Amino acid sequence: MQWVALVGGWTVAAVLVAWVLVFANGTPAEPLLSEPRDFVKVLLNALTISGLYFIVASGFTLIFGLMRVVNLAHGSFFLLGGYLALEFQKTMVGKSRNILSDEVSVFAWVLPLVLAALIAGLIGLTMQQVFLRRFQGQDMRETLITIAISVILADLMVAWFGGTAVDISWPGLLDNAITVFDIRYSVTRLFMLGVAIVVGVALWAWLQKTRTGMVIRAGVDDNSMVQALGINVQLVFALAFFVGSALAAMGGVMGGSFASLGAGVDGQWLLNSIIVVIVGGMGSLTGALAGSLLLGTVTAFAPSYLPANFTHYSIIFTFVLLAAVLAWRPYGLFGKPE
Repeated sequence: MQWVALVGGWTVAAVLVAWVLVFANGTPAEPLLSEPRDFVKVLLNALTISGLYFIVASGFTLIFGLMRVVNLAHGSFFLLGGYLALEFQKTMVGKSRNILSDEVSVFAWVLPLVLAALIAGLIGLTMQQVFLRRFQGQDMRETLITIAISVILADLMVAWFGGTAVDISWPGLLDNAITVFDIRYSVTRLFMLGVAIVVGVALWAWLQKTRTGMVIRAGVDDNSMVQALGINVQLVFALAFFVGSALAAMGGVMGGSFASLGAGVDGQWLLNSIIVVIVGGMGSLTGALAGSLLLGTVTAFAPSYLPANFTHYSIIFTFVLLAAVLAWRPYGLFGKPE
């Protein structure tokens, strides 16, 4: 049965590659052999949106995948970080919501991002210490608590920031385009990819090369043994929760600059993070990278290479990806059976 599934999977992959290479006529993007620039642009879109997925999902991986805490308020921290950064930016620039990009300095974008990440991290840490710590390991209670906090935060954000979609202004330095492979491409999207690479390298070095990272991984595998060695596991876990929540807010600032902030965005980004972790495997930073790349590829290529009258069905391919990975490896591409 596994052999049949493997052959079927490679057959489907071959058909999709052939479609993109040769047969995708009448689609928003022309086939690769007909118009290579369309393919390059879609590929760059896939890589850059994957970077944003990774920034947000890496925080979710740290909390859910490594600590086994079912934090369904992760999307709320994404949205809260974006809203906080927007308010800080408005205060710094001293103008209305509709700030022109060329009026915003790099400092007026970076400082709001740092402040929003710190505040969201502190709120996440408070949630973990006050509500979740005593129920650690009790998945159902953790789920219900984080759902309740998510609903409360969502209602408060609507009350404080309104329900109209808003966006954060990029610095004028980034809000332009450059020529990449003979096509004009947005600097802001390339910047998101660069930030994702920096975040990924920093997290890998922290988890793999530092004592704190080793304690986090060991505490997940055998909490009692680590505590018996005299290590304060709860302090280390609290730090991990702070970092995970701050990464969600950081993603919210970048997502709010790239797209927009509004009611319902928190749920969408929570879903994106869950898909990335499920596809890549719980507790694996490499899995988060692989899941982000696969989700980004589907997000960019499906609407671009479906027939023009069927592009609104592109969301289906996200769940096809999820179902295929679960059918082949129920614990994810880089996850380990429990």
